[in-house]
Formats: sequence, C-alpha cells, structure tokens
Amino acid sequence: MTVVKGEPAPEGADDTGDMTRGGPGGDGYVPSERRLARERHRRARARRATAIAALSTLVTAALLYLVVVNAPGWPRTKETFFSAHYAREAFPKVLEGLWLNLRLLLVCGAAVLVLGMLIAIARTLRGPVFFPLRVLAAAYTDFFRGLPLIINLMIVVLGVPALRLQGVTVDPVLLGGTALTLTYSAYVAEVFRAGIESVHPSQRAAARSLGLTSRQTLRHVVLPQAVRRQVPPLLNDLVSLQKDTGLVSIGGAVDAVRAADIIVGRSLNYTPYIVAGLVFVALTIPMTRFTDWVTARMDRRRAQGGSL
Repeated sequence: MTVVKGEPAPEGADDTGDMTRGGPGGDGYVPSERRLARERHRRARARRATAIAALSTLVTAALLYLVVVNAPGWPRTKETFFSAHYAREAFPKVLEGLWLNLRLLLVCGAAVLVLGMLIAIARTLRGPVFFPLRVLAAAYTDFFRGLPLIINLMIVVLGVPALRLQGVTVDPVLLGGTALTLTYSAYVAEVFRAGIESVHPSQRAAARSLGLTSRQTLRHVVLPQAVRRQVPPLLNDLVSLQKDTGLVSIGGAVDAVRAADIIVGRSLNYTPYIVAGLVFVALTIPMTRFTDWVTARMDRRRAQGGSL
C-alpha cells in the first residue's frame, strides 16, 4: 500500500507499507504475505549458503587427504610424525610442561601491560623538560622491536649467567620471562601510544577547562578511551605471547616444548612435537575467537554510534 506524504499511515500498516490485521494496541499481529515471503527467501538463501560452504569444505578436505596419503613418503611420514604410541607417551608430559607456559603467560602478560603503558606515557609526555625521557622511551621501543626475540632470549638466558653477578638469578625461567617482557613491552607500548594519540585534542582541552590537571586528564579522560580502543590489538599481542612462551625452552626450562624435545631426543620420533603444537593450538583458538568477538562487538558499537 502506498502512503501519501504528509498523511498518517493507515492503521495496521508496518514500516514497510505492509498491511497487518492487528487489534487495539498491536495485539494479534499477523505478518503480511509479502513479509512472510521475504523471510522464507532469506531462510532459504541462508540454508543454501551453509550447504555450499559445507560441501566446499568437504571437497577441499578430501582433496588434501588424497594428496597427502598418496604421497610416496607418506608411510614413513606417518610413522615418524603421527605415531599413536608416542602421542600417548608425550601427551601427559606435554600437559605437565604446559603449566609452566601458562604461568609465564600470566606473569609476563601482566608485566608487559604495565611496562608497555609506562613507556607509552613517557613517549607522549609534553614539554621540553621530558625530552630525555621521550628519547629513552623511543630508543627502547626501536631497539627491542628490531631485535629478534630468539636473539634477545639467547642474550638474556645465556649471557646474564656468564656475567656471574652477585644476587642476579640464573634461573632460565625467570631470565626467559624477562626477555619476553622486554620484547613484548616494546610492541605493547606502541599499541598504547597509538591509542593515546587517537584521542582528539579537544578531549584534553575540555578536561583542562573543567579544572583537571594534566595528570588527572591523562588518567580519567585520555587513558580510558585509549585502552578501550586498543583492546583487540592488545589481545592479539597476548595471543602471540602465549605461543612464544615455548621459546624459553632454549635455556633448559622444561615447558611443553622442552618436554616434547626430551622424548624426541630419546626416541628419534617427532610425534611429540605434533602433540605440543596441537596443545598450543587448542589453547590459542579460544583466545583468538574471543579477540574476534571483542573486535566485532566494538565495530558494531562504532557503527551504531555507541561509546567506545
């Protein structure tokens, strides 16, 4: 039904112009045939898309399976990398070592967030008096972002004990955690700095006009907005940190990777590496999906004009 501009819509017409047979107050609403047809078409299209996606996935998986199992070296590869016997032997030991990776993730993750925030604040301080602090913060981020993590771990884990300093630990777990914190703090600092600089200057000016000091403006106005905007990249960095905790094994710490390496060294079978890799993947996927959910939620709120 067509509604003439400037006249009220007929009783029972919805926002699309469809007539409905409803009682007073909207009770007894009955969708129009046109709306029902649109809904049926939408459901059919969704079912068709799901079926096509499932079929495509099955075909791709079948092709990959046929390519792998028909390869000339598949029997030897299966025995070396996918042995059920060594998988059962390695699984409990890998899980035991994974507890060390989880503790490193929690401790190093907290330290990285705090140190990264302090470095980001130092880089965004204004005024000539803070110039040396800004230079040091910039030099820190440039150096540790450019230095490969594996080299940083070797320098800290192997070099610090060689100095024989009194009162300095030689525990490979603590030294490995320190190296992880140094490297990831540089990356997280840049994430925080990007969030701080994304806050419009008018926010600072409005806060100062209300009588807030520079410190209060940073704490109550700038940082809350900056942190909320940078939650997805921060979660991505934590996902990467969770995987890289396995690198502390180069110093001798018995984590999930090192536990698998011990069995491999004794049996010359690489199945424990596959087990350790699958354990890390199983641990990473929930964090990745949570990051995607947070990102999509923030995008929806931004599209709807909600607060960030």
